[in-house]
Amino acid sequence: MAAYNAILPADIIRGAGRQLLFTAPNTILANERSSAMRVVLINPRFRLPIDTRTTPHLGLAYLGAVSERRGDEVRIFDADIEDQPLDEFIREFRPHVVGITANTPQVKQAWRHAAQIKAVYDVPIVLGGPHPSVVSEDLDFESLKQPAVDIVVRGEGEDTWIDICNRIEDFMRDQEDYSTAAIMDPAKGLWDDCLGISYKTSDGQLHRNMDRPAIADLDSLPWPAYHLFKMEKYTNLQPATDAVDGSKSFSILTSRGCPYRCTFCSQSIMPIKWRSRTPENVLEEWRHLVVDLEAQEIGVLDDSANIRKKRLHELADLLIANNLNHVPWIFVNGIRANLADYELMSKLKKAGLRRTAFGVETGNPEILKSIDKNIDLDTIRQAFKVCKEVGLETIGFFIIGLPGETRETMEDTIRFAIELDPFIANFSMMTPYPGTKVYEQVKRQGRMLIQDWEDYVFFEQKARYEMGEMTAELVEEMYRKAYRRFYLRPSPIWRRVKTKDFWLNLPRNMRIAARTFLPKKEKTALRKKIEAEAMS
Repeated sequence: MAAYNAILPADIIRGAGRQLLFTAPNTILANERSSAMRVVLINPRFRLPIDTRTTPHLGLAYLGAVSERRGDEVRIFDADIEDQPLDEFIREFRPHVVGITANTPQVKQAWRHAAQIKAVYDVPIVLGGPHPSVVSEDLDFESLKQPAVDIVVRGEGEDTWIDICNRIEDFMRDQEDYSTAAIMDPAKGLWDDCLGISYKTSDGQLHRNMDRPAIADLDSLPWPAYHLFKMEKYTNLQPATDAVDGSKSFSILTSRGCPYRCTFCSQSIMPIKWRSRTPENVLEEWRHLVVDLEAQEIGVLDDSANIRKKRLHELADLLIANNLNHVPWIFVNGIRANLADYELMSKLKKAGLRRTAFGVETGNPEILKSIDKNIDLDTIRQAFKVCKEVGLETIGFFIIGLPGETRETMEDTIRFAIELDPFIANFSMMTPYPGTKVYEQVKRQGRMLIQDWEDYVFFEQKARYEMGEMTAELVEEMYRKAYRRFYLRPSPIWRRVKTKDFWLNLPRNMRIAARTFLPKKEKTALRKKIEAEAMS
């Protein structure tokens, strides 16, 4: 464990003017030490520039499940779909511990939620998720410097979360004073040996403990607790889904981790070790989704589902043998093109697979090599060809504005997308997420055009950085050109308009089309400042 002298004023932790406010909640806890812990898990709302689909947060579903197995009473507050104010929800439920997840564009809203909670209730607040896990940029400490955040969980959360809950419960059972200040009292040493966390003691010092090993046995985890979500308020998984009820759309993880280290990928900050569930274990959860929850669509959220093809063959055989292949399913985040051979993909099609995504990224061989994708264009071509031969829909993920790009290389990507002709082409402008190699490269060689984490929001139609001759204007121009060139062709238009989902969501589709195809004229304050400095 390393301690850092980042002292914060003592009154940040527990102001004298708030003592009376905290008395009632602590008295309630004193009368209930023998009952189950009350746990709240929060998914913060964050700004999106377009309407988007909303699905249950699978990470919180797992945390809720392990907490319930521990014996806790759990509530999930998904701010994207909740109508009740958060402070009112907290007052009513009176949790013993609160967990908040945060990716990069969410993190400031997570801080606001934490402050909102602490204003009405004295409770330990734990922050987790991809963003605060980036220790290379001290983003764990960045969150801990927020007055209302007490603990940060780094990396996979389930084992660490249960360890935290066990320690808090034991402390409450044995101590007369178990306010947050007491729980975080450095003299108590409650967190000294808790792996996988960074934390702030009540004297204001910040600490970073050793990492917790990745979970080796994924079969030991309970199934995600979907019953904790208001399923009727969610949408289906993807735009290609044809009029499926959102309450019957579920996700599943069959493996975790990714052995590849693509320079742009935010998953590179998570455990590198790839681990999988056994096919038999996956089958039982699959059966639960189809039989008990009446799933009409299932999304596999693995980052690298086909690392071991033998395992997928076995899972496909089980789905077919158990008559579970009538419910369509998809690889949401994509699979490796170099492992998508005819035998595997035809077997998966028989097992119910409807569509799969591939991370193509670029159509230029030199740019493809530079991002450490460890694949070539011909292999990608073959994967798309195989999928079309066996009757699978495909989605291609393409990035406009990778480091080193020129107008010509971005043209290569557009031409390659048209050549592959996936059912859906998803173009995005390169976003340098903290912790990635691209982020470090841009800091050294480029110029970041965003300084606020909330500007890292998905689907924002503006360039995030400039490097060399690659200007923001060029990237934004090529981004819009990519969408126009790909979608304003007869075959993609026909594929979309013949689906029920297109017409059921026509207003939303028109808004997205207008925002995507039409030039974005406004400039950020940072962009204006940079241009003014360049002219002075």
